[in-house]
Amino acid sequence: MESKKITSVSIIIRTLNEERYLSKLLESINNQKVNQRFEVILIDSGSTDKTLEIASKFKCRIMYIKKEEFSFGRSLNLACEQAFGDYLVFISGHCVPFDNNWLQKLINPLLNNEVDYIYGRQIGGHVTFWSEQKIFEKYFPKESQIPQRGFYCNNANSALKKTIWEKHGFNETLTGLEDMFLAKKIIQRGGKIGYVAESIIYHY
Repeated sequence: MESKKITSVSIIIRTLNEERYLSKLLESINNQKVNQRFEVILIDSGSTDKTLEIASKFKCRIMYIKKEEFSFGRSLNLACEQAFGDYLVFISGHCVPFDNNWLQKLINPLLNNEVDYIYGRQIGGHVTFWSEQKIFEKYFPKESQIPQRGFYCNNANSALKKTIWEKHGFNETLTGLEDMFLAKKIIQRGGKIGYVAESIIYHY
């Protein structure tokens, strides 16, 4: 009997002085209930706190980008080039998964070929201002949209097929919104974007 191919995931974290929540993030990643093998890549743009020490403790693959060379898109492209995963997961260094099902729920729509690029829900934590909570509620509702209308997307909690990244890549010249720029390009070329409300992170 032919064995089923086990897909792989690369979790990519951009960091700059993220020691406050990084241990919680990496502990939660290690506790995820997921059927795929995964690696964690941390790409750092000049941290001077304990970010790199924490990453080493958790055995992350550590990459570096100089501050003067940094853009959101460039840092992600560098990490994606080195990633072994069939699927690329992006999460911010100051975010923490809500539960141990975050990762599997995030990538399932990709595994099922329902979409090419997916993002999950974000909620505030115990230190989040009321105004920020309202912003999260507006942009990250409780109902999934797979696929969704429009090209809104957010790389604080998202996942992308590596084959799609290889075709398009992230724009390295933008100072922000590299996620939405890519999502719009994917849609223009016949691809699909999705939102999965069950994959939740605390965004601090």
